[in-house]
Amino acid sequence: MAVGLIEDEVREQLRSRAVDPSTEPEKVRSIIAEIVSATELARARAGLPALPSAKDEAKAVFDAVAGFGPLQPYLDDPSIEEIWLNEPARVFVARSGIPELTNTILTPEQVRTLVERMLRSSGRRLDLSAPFVDAALPDGSRLHVVIPDVTREFWAVNIRKFVATSHSLDDLVRRGSLPSGLAKILSACVRAGLNVLVSGQTQAGKTTMLNCLASAIPPTERVITCEEVFEVQLAARDWVAMQCRQPNLEGNGEVTLRMLVKEALRMRPSRVVVGEVRQAESLDLLLALNSGLPGLATLHANSAREALTKLCTLPLLAGPNISSSFVVPTVASAVDLVVHLGLDRHGRRSTREVLRVTGRVEGDTVETISLYEEGQDTYPRLLAAFDGEPRFARAGIDLAALARELSS
Repeated sequence: MAVGLIEDEVREQLRSRAVDPSTEPEKVRSIIAEIVSATELARARAGLPALPSAKDEAKAVFDAVAGFGPLQPYLDDPSIEEIWLNEPARVFVARSGIPELTNTILTPEQVRTLVERMLRSSGRRLDLSAPFVDAALPDGSRLHVVIPDVTREFWAVNIRKFVATSHSLDDLVRRGSLPSGLAKILSACVRAGLNVLVSGQTQAGKTTMLNCLASAIPPTERVITCEEVFEVQLAARDWVAMQCRQPNLEGNGEVTLRMLVKEALRMRPSRVVVGEVRQAESLDLLLALNSGLPGLATLHANSAREALTKLCTLPLLAGPNISSSFVVPTVASAVDLVVHLGLDRHGRRSTREVLRVTGRVEGDTVETISLYEEGQDTYPRLLAAFDGEPRFARAGIDLAALARELSS
């Protein structure tokens, strides 16, 4: 009861002082501290027991008026990777890839209010004409919402937190997701400008791997990233990040991923990074990679081989004049490596396999060489696959020295 009364008083003070909770959080905290202190003093004078924990009361009120209410503790918990609501009374979270049902129970009105607050900072909208929305929260988490009548009855909400625990390939090695020898080879491949496709299932760690691979890009290079919603986080000093935009109420102003890839080529990039390839933008990415511009991208797939097959199919969505006889050899010449990731039933993420694309096509199939499979601890065939690759020499990378280092 005390929290509810304090919350009402805080909201009244915010209105009277014209304080915006979304842009002035410190003023909100100051007002809450004033009111909690005054409440404690009033209770003491009235002979009432003190509040159980003034700090907890203040945190709960702040979450209610300036945060995301009952969901805020899950957003603050670094062990939680994702939050989703199938209905107001069924709130789930995932820790280390393992889902669990929480005891949080909301009302439909609370869900709508929280989603509207989450969308406020993104400028994106949600209504009957646009029943889906993808948006980024202020902390970088990715929000996805679907509303009825696309869903049966309740709003479906997913919040995928970006828990940036790994920022480099060495971080992945320390977490056990990548062998150290393979990390050194992948770093050399990125520095040499090879084009890498990262594949895997949902939550397998594709974006994290993309970030870690991109950390090996030389600091002198200019990086342009294209995403549906901002997720890629780089330490590059010369970096421009772009995201898609929904159409306005009149149906105008939409910015698609395909448009972003095309625009990126006009921005003097040294590298182009596409957060996730899903549709016709795959054609524009292939054309960019095929013109000598190094790049990185991710793709949903069940295996490295299936990722290549999918990449040979997606460009066909660009129009009837695009044929597989054009796409397949373009994929073969544009992609150099496929790094496939996996997530086991215990929530452990790992690098499952690495394929080297030879550049040759046999019939309608892109020819590949299997360079790495999970559990492998030697890399002679992997390094041999790069013999004669001029990009390593141009980047000043001595493959023979790397081979000696890995064998020592």
